[in-house]
Amino acid sequence: MAFWCVREELSQKNRLRRSYYELLRDELDQQMLQYALIDSYNKFILKKTPYPFVEKRELKPRARIPAVEYESQNAFLVIFLEDSIPAIHKKYIRFYQTNRTTKANLLRYGNLPLSGKFDRNQKYLESAHFHGLIEILLPVDYALLIQRDTASKKRDRFSLSHFHVKIDWPIADAAEDLAISLRYISKDLYERGVKYAEDIQKKFFEYYCLPSEVGGRRTAAIVAAQYLKKTMCISTIYAGSSESRALIRISERGVSKSILMTLTEDEMAQIAEANNMTPRTFKKNYVVTRTKNKGVCIFQATYSFTNHARPPDDGKLRDIKPDLNWLTVGGQHILPKPGVWKNPPISLNFIYT
Repeated sequence: MAFWCVREELSQKNRLRRSYYELLRDELDQQMLQYALIDSYNKFILKKTPYPFVEKRELKPRARIPAVEYESQNAFLVIFLEDSIPAIHKKYIRFYQTNRTTKANLLRYGNLPLSGKFDRNQKYLESAHFHGLIEILLPVDYALLIQRDTASKKRDRFSLSHFHVKIDWPIADAAEDLAISLRYISKDLYERGVKYAEDIQKKFFEYYCLPSEVGGRRTAAIVAAQYLKKTMCISTIYAGSSESRALIRISERGVSKSILMTLTEDEMAQIAEANNMTPRTFKKNYVVTRTKNKGVCIFQATYSFTNHARPPDDGKLRDIKPDLNWLTVGGQHILPKPGVWKNPPISLNFIYT
């Protein structure tokens, strides 16, 4: 059972808000791809450092990612809600007056390249200057929070309300919450022993397609994703890490990872032919840059839950079995370049070839 209402269960007013949210999310997707992948790539090039392309094995569920941090890879965390977070949740999602996106608060961070003419309307997603503001704030540690502006009574507006937002819900509590919803425990993480509790916590990371050893923003992202189910609305979380070299996106649809991949001239020609387009059209709309006679494209893997990661149909308690996979690869696509309007994603079996 979904923790959020599907469109058919919404009022006409909230259906319109859902449509507006999804439209703005499409725009934000584009900016996150640009910042996480293309801008990071360009930083490597400026430093004359070879870009560490992600290997296909790193995209498989339960894959182990090499624990190497790359200074030039952009790391960030963004939380985007369809509604606003009630104040009762401030205990675990730290959004206060002191980290609201106001000129006074931002100026306390002296290293931010802010203009003296900071306009408070910049924080609204429909503002022409929003993308400039978010690019300034993305490098700030912890998370950015974008949510519905409760002060706008007559229409739905979404604003970057807070920056430097901490996620303070314990991992054990997040794993316990997930395991209860999937009926692996009835009420307490340790009710079936320490080993069982450890297995649940490892499976919590697998549920969000991460190795259990990771920390930092990626762990904060999955803890936030689990916690925000309590708000009963749709949320989307974007995370970039210096280890994964990927844009991780968690939404009501599940998890996806987007990376940069290279294609040879022959591979690009084959993909173009298979999709009824010329090689020139493919390069124009899907190749973000070129390196050593190869085209660099954006590849996205989306993940689907197996039955072991869904609530059981009979609602009965069940035993966790660590060896069983909770995720499979659901979709594999080459994405059009950010800003391309007419061309859709292209299906490509990359991970298992």
